[in-house]
Amino acid sequence: MELNLAGKIVLVTGGSKGIGKAIAKAFLDEGAIVAISARSKEDLEKTRTELGSIGIYPGDLTISTTREQVFRALLDDYGRIDILINNVGGSNGGAAMETDLTLFEQAMHLNYLSAVHFSQMAAREMKKTGEGSIINISSIYGRESGGKITYNNSKAALISFTKGFADEMIKQGIRVNGIAPGSILHPTGNWQKRMEENPEKIHKFVEHEIPAGRFGTVEEVANVAVFLASEKASWIVGATINVDGGQSRSNF
Repeated sequence: MELNLAGKIVLVTGGSKGIGKAIAKAFLDEGAIVAISARSKEDLEKTRTELGSIGIYPGDLTISTTREQVFRALLDDYGRIDILINNVGGSNGGAAMETDLTLFEQAMHLNYLSAVHFSQMAAREMKKTGEGSIINISSIYGRESGGKITYNNSKAALISFTKGFADEMIKQGIRVNGIAPGSILHPTGNWQKRMEENPEKIHKFVEHEIPAGRFGTVEEVANVAVFLASEKASWIVGATINVDGGQSRSNF
């Protein structure tokens, strides 16, 4: 399927490893011009060495001024943005009563407010051309219990924002959608660490919790991202699509 993404300017936050790195590669394979941002300059440079010609923008994306600097640098280098992938994220804390309020705040800054801010900045630029695509990477746990509560809360907010912002921006020709991955296995992820620590427990988890009978791959998430960003998905607006092998228990 020809997705017509060649020459599109793409920014992937959290693009130096895992799902973000796979998404960056998928867009490169489609002929897009790709830039990635993450906290570690070393990881960004390593990814550029592996993937080839990509722009890298290091910075702590929980800080609003850093996000603005990254975005201005992107525009200075490329002149516009066509596709934004809000992928940066992470989890912290534990049970609600054992988690300091500051950790809830940190999770919101990383998983939610960073996406809101980048979306606002990108939408202002996309309005000038009358088209664009914004994709927010959330989680199936943004719809149901599972994982750490700080993570769930912030991803739930992101799913809600995706729909609300989509309804607002489609009038300007900008499509906003989301992807909710389930349990994805990759070398730098938490599932890999858990697998190494207790393989028997993780095999039982997969058997009981994932109907497809295996973990998902980063490439399977990336494939959905490039489709959603393309003109082939022109009538998909405000959706957050589960990519989870049937893991989610929700039916909406």
